[in-house]
Amino acid sequence: MNFFIDRNQIEEDKLYINGSDVNHIKNVLRKKKGDVLSVVCDGILYKAEINDLNSERIECSIIQKNDKNNESNVTLTIFQGLAKADKIEYVIQKCTELGVREIVPVEMKRCVVKLDEKDKSKKIDRWKKIAEVASKQSLRNDVLEVEKVLNFHEMCSILNQYDYVIMAYEKENNTKLKDILKNIDEKDNISIAVIIGPEGGIDDEEAKRIIECGASSVSLGKRILRTETAPIVVASIIMYELEK
Repeated sequence: MNFFIDRNQIEEDKLYINGSDVNHIKNVLRKKKGDVLSVVCDGILYKAEINDLNSERIECSIIQKNDKNNESNVTLTIFQGLAKADKIEYVIQKCTELGVREIVPVEMKRCVVKLDEKDKSKKIDRWKKIAEVASKQSLRNDVLEVEKVLNFHEMCSILNQYDYVIMAYEKENNTKLKDILKNIDEKDNISIAVIIGPEGGIDDEEAKRIIECGASSVSLGKRILRTETAPIVVASIIMYELEK
């Protein structure tokens, strides 16, 4: 398990762990003086031996610095139609394990869930915690980003920032995901946005607008996938085909 710290928690050959991780290390993992932890700061992995630990802070000596990068060469962002809480949380957890860089929940016409600004703030805080825990467990160098909830028009306005934009659309009968991926020759540092509809799917007018913004509409097969299944399938296929 990796623990994430900020630059201000490192001093020369020592590092310090604060906050909720202290309780987890002491009382859940039962670590003690002399044990070694894996700690990540600014994408760099440190092996650190525990010198001292109390209820508020753990002091460690750095015994190894490793620049090994476990992040993907593919910068993959999932624009996920806002779904029920347990489904979004599942998507965040599994997409973190798969190497997705960012999840952006999107308010779309057929969304069952409606959030006000206060609810959004609370949800984002919870989603960040889920992403952090999953990033630790999967030995990520970076924590998957969940920073905001966008409305449909806000999403469309930033799609031109990506090298490729893919929309999983149940009414697409001609183009499959593999048709798009096999034509991607340059795989270094490419950015891909994937758009997934909510429980009710993507509205026809929304689909038309997304295509106008430069997206490729793709089928994920003959069967209809749940909103929480589709992003995991797409992320798995993209990483299998493009990740080095």
